Amino acid sequence: MSSKNNNQFFNHLSIDHKKNLIFYNVMNSEETNTVEVEMQNRTFLDQQKDNIIVITRGHPFERDPFFEMIDSTGYPWSHIEHPAAQEYISSESLKHYKAIVFYDMPGINFETAPPKPTFIDPSKEFKEGFLNLLKKGIGCVFIHHAIAGWPNWEEYGNIIGGRFLYQEEMVRGVKKPDSGYRHDVKYKVMKDGIHPITNGVEDFQITDELYLAEIFEDDINPILRSNYEFTDKNFYSAARALEGEMFSNRDWSHEKGSNIVGWTKKYENSSIAYLQFGDGPSSYKNENFRKLIKQSISWVIKETG
Repeated sequence: MSSKNNNQFFNHLSIDHKKNLIFYNVMNSEETNTVEVEMQNRTFLDQQKDNIIVITRGHPFERDPFFEMIDSTGYPWSHIEHPAAQEYISSESLKHYKAIVFYDMPGINFETAPPKPTFIDPSKEFKEGFLNLLKKGIGCVFIHHAIAGWPNWEEYGNIIGGRFLYQEEMVRGVKKPDSGYRHDVKYKVMKDGIHPITNGVEDFQITDELYLAEIFEDDINPILRSNYEFTDKNFYSAARALEGEMFSNRDWSHEKGSNIVGWTKKYENSSIAYLQFGDGPSSYKNENFRKLIKQSISWVIKETG
């Protein structure tokens, strides 16, 4: 991440707030070592570079192929998990980062399901800290299941530009059914207009999970669409899944949904990008998806300034 003597450099940081330690990989021509260093308010970030931080936890994923994909962006990155991420976002610790990549799904305890998961409210300190951060300005890239995070915090959906619902609830004053999901869908991704994020990307095929969710089309700038039919017959009920009935749309109905799978927007002084791709290794390997992630990071950094 930052230059060291003898051609060594920090490849990435992993932050453990419970132990007040930073773990980082030191790379050289002979070997890779994991080193443990007390933080003591020090930073190992090269402040001349566009550092990014990746936030995870709340949804399982295959770590090695995911972080290899993050490596492919070329950006120096740090990684932090929930719940430590909430304290980190609420502090001044993010001042050396230009963008956050969200691959998390906080605010849900699935151990109580079935019959139902427990939804957890974000703390007042976290909400205030995150909103203040967005007012100051930081680039944010939300990937795949991040749209399903913090279900008890309505404003979080407004930040991202959409919400995945686990149960029937009111959304912007209108009662909406639970959202739908479908794994391993092979579909075509089509560009919607011209945008720096999609520069050099042609229409492409991908096999990935899709969501039939609430997309706030009036608030977003669509950049990517799917040719899949977003109707309830093609998806499974999220509420049924949480009740223990996986891959079921029994007695479930949902109005036709948006086919937008990539968008940008502004929230306060921060630029936001969302990409619905990224359920697993097959999508991590997709060169178009990799390019879209890299160019999303570049765009949110540039536009946030």
